[in-house]
Amino acid sequence: MNTCFYKTRIGRIGITESNGKITKLYFENDRLPPDLHIDETPVLKEAARQLKSYLTGELRKFSLSLAPVGTDFMQKIWTGLCEIPYGKTATYGEIAARTGSPNASRAVGMANNRNPVPIFIPCHRVIGANGSLTGYRGGLALKRALLDLERSGIEIPSK
Repeated sequence: MNTCFYKTRIGRIGITESNGKITKLYFENDRLPPDLHIDETPVLKEAARQLKSYLTGELRKFSLSLAPVGTDFMQKIWTGLCEIPYGKTATYGEIAARTGSPNASRAVGMANNRNPVPIFIPCHRVIGANGSLTGYRGGLALKRALLDLERSGIEIPSK
């Protein structure tokens, strides 16, 4: 596993890859494991390039190999999150229904919360049933900024 940190419009972001696949994204305030191996690889360089391009509104769909670690249910939910189109949102209940577990909106919320590669797997596109913004590991201000960027091209100001 290799991790590298990049300065982006939303602050310092860490990206980890293993065997050529992205496995983790760290926001500035995330707790970092003590055993991180810091080394930039071509895969990490490309992930950072795509992330920066997304944050300026130039890129709408990532073309990265992802390998987030989680249960089969989590994997199913994360796949469902990737089907939410750029600029659109879905509720926890809608994701539960689309992934074959119509009564599991709370479990969808937990899988969403444990998404190890936010932004690349767009968990920021999931909102409450009443349209409200709900928790986001990067903070609600970032979630709102990402949604605004996607919906109307409102550029995220640099940190």
